[in-house]
Amino acid sequence: MAWPDYEAPEWSDPLQFQQGIAGALELFFWAWAPFQQFVADTTGYVVPVFQRIDQAGFKLPLDERVLADADTVMVFGLDHMITNQNAMPEEIEAVREFLRREGTCLILGPHHDVGVSDDPKVRNMEYHHHGDALVPRQQRFGKYTRSLMKGLGVPVENRYGLRPAMVPGTKKLAPFSVERDLDSKGWLKGVTTFNFHMHLPHYAVTTDDMKTIHVLARQPIDMSKPHPFTEAGNSEFNTFLWMPPDGNRAGDVLFADSTIFSTLFGADDSLRNFWRNIAAAK
Repeated sequence: MAWPDYEAPEWSDPLQFQQGIAGALELFFWAWAPFQQFVADTTGYVVPVFQRIDQAGFKLPLDERVLADADTVMVFGLDHMITNQNAMPEEIEAVREFLRREGTCLILGPHHDVGVSDDPKVRNMEYHHHGDALVPRQQRFGKYTRSLMKGLGVPVENRYGLRPAMVPGTKKLAPFSVERDLDSKGWLKGVTTFNFHMHLPHYAVTTDDMKTIHVLARQPIDMSKPHPFTEAGNSEFNTFLWMPPDGNRAGDVLFADSTIFSTLFGADDSLRNFWRNIAAAK
């Protein structure tokens, strides 16, 4: 689809990247490296990356090996639904125990859920809305993250894959609307936008108790092509959520898509401010 962009020497060298399907995953790891370096420069601590199941099939459950010496843990749900991954009870309990510690933060990022409808016409509408030929009319992510969220009692679901609006006549992402009064910890201090991605999840809140969870940022949607979500009267989607400490949970829980931490989709001062806020949070 992107040919001939990746024919350039820095991508086509088989000693640099695998040239098969597996090579695409390496591009994501490469694109997360600037965020890791930024946090290391900001905090003095190296940011490791783990795969729950790596390309060789080795498994690393979410347990004390990952959690014991961490204060912020990011779980990106890039697993396809068809891999049928579910968080084990021991993993859920390990994360619950992690969040009982003061000063901890769990960032959950289940990716998009494109084509959930059984109606092919609805799927086709979604496909033409996001406009990415690489994403088919059904591509559902995040069963592992969803099961972790369910086990923790988190009232959020990742829905759709929505194309964010741009500033007319530019290549800049339209600023999101921020609930500054609710952002008492300053997660979005100095932040007006994240970065552009063609299909971002709407983090739907599934509870009426808005004291337990705050929608801090809503992203305007590109309205140039229809989508079931906009047809229902929506013009923005929830892009950043915060669950403050509550009861036995001393740690914070945040929702932000994995693409926000990837320079594969661009990075500017606003996004780096967000990275800094996350890294420096107490």
